[in-house]
Amino acid sequence: MLKKRLAALAIFLVGVTLGWFVYSTQMNDTRPFRLGLDLSGGTQLVYRADLSSILASDVADSMEALRDTIERRVNLFGVSEPLVQTQRGGTLAGETQERLLVELPGVTDTQEAIRLIGQTPVLDFRLLKENVPETALTPETVDEFFEPATITGKHLKSAQLQFDQSIGVNEPVVVINFDSEGAKIFADLTRENVGRSFGMFLDGSPISVPVIREAIPNGTAVISGNFQAEAAKELARNLNYGALPVPIELISTQTVSGTLGAEAVDSGIVAALWGIGAVALFMILWYRLPGLVAVVALSLYIAIVLALFQWIPVTLTAAGIAAFILSIGMAVDANVLIFERMKEELYAGKTTVEAITTGFSRAWPSIRDSNISSLITAIILFWMGTSLIKGFALVFGLGVLASMLSAIIVSRTFMLALGINAKVGVTRFLFGSGTRI
Repeated sequence: MLKKRLAALAIFLVGVTLGWFVYSTQMNDTRPFRLGLDLSGGTQLVYRADLSSILASDVADSMEALRDTIERRVNLFGVSEPLVQTQRGGTLAGETQERLLVELPGVTDTQEAIRLIGQTPVLDFRLLKENVPETALTPETVDEFFEPATITGKHLKSAQLQFDQSIGVNEPVVVINFDSEGAKIFADLTRENVGRSFGMFLDGSPISVPVIREAIPNGTAVISGNFQAEAAKELARNLNYGALPVPIELISTQTVSGTLGAEAVDSGIVAALWGIGAVALFMILWYRLPGLVAVVALSLYIAIVLALFQWIPVTLTAAGIAAFILSIGMAVDANVLIFERMKEELYAGKTTVEAITTGFSRAWPSIRDSNISSLITAIILFWMGTSLIKGFALVFGLGVLASMLSAIIVSRTFMLALGINAKVGVTRFLFGSGTRI
């Protein structure tokens, strides 16, 4: 019995410590919860990627490179906790659209947000089609005479401003270096297309169209275009910020004010407190002493989950708060199953310890199966859902896992640590339930 009580005390102290940690960090604002756009305010931008020139086998890699590039670009501007992710949208002309979702907490100026993303240049490379004379190239017709090259902007590694002295003057040029994959592709491309014009296009406009004189095996290309030094420096800087591997088109914007976000947080907290209070009152009135134990275990469960939200960290949205409240109901449901089983064992004449042990063991299969089905649902939602659904699924899944821990380990340890004989005196009433004494 001493070991059980020491174990119960240790669990209780751990729970209290976690609860105090969560409370103190929130009050001191040293480790605040990460709030989603709908709670903190900010801007959401949705872009559609133009993958018409990308092979189907390269779509996934191109979208990943696009996400990384935009995320790197946004981070350079100091936006706090930006969220950049890819998602599949509706269909256009029978094809599934690939989209990029950009959430910028704290940025409520939509035009500024668009500017942050729009400043990133789209760098692509094209080869002049066969049998097209260079004299046919004009600013109006240049695009139709080129075809996509095998190397793309996603292969860009770095760009530097240099000065070319080959013509006797210090002409500013931008030297770009490709990554290892791009270097190999560029070497093959230049070797197989000697004599052809190789166009470098920035945001759809040609900036340099040199002729390939020989194979270039070192993965380095030079962009020259009668640049002024400052213009070449700005181009190199922008390319280093991240050249987009594919063009993107803004298709929707949404702005949430900080005031609306604060109201949503306050409403969520009030709803959670009312829900937890109502559940705690029902458990104590209906199940008495076991119900009180369940409320203590439920409090520890809440402390554990909130600490997990901080440590992982989890981005909390309004949907996530709803999932958290729902998971609390799942935790209580497990305790209800256990207490009903335990009550049946007591009425069958078993001792208190036997009733507790048997009640937990017999309730376990039902608890296990219901929680596994909930976890499967959460995994599917997280895997296939949009960002809003993923937030709900992650919080719900963590809550379900913690609720099993709370019901099976915490509640059971506390019940056994009581060491009470539920057969005599007032303890018989305390272990009763409902209207039955």
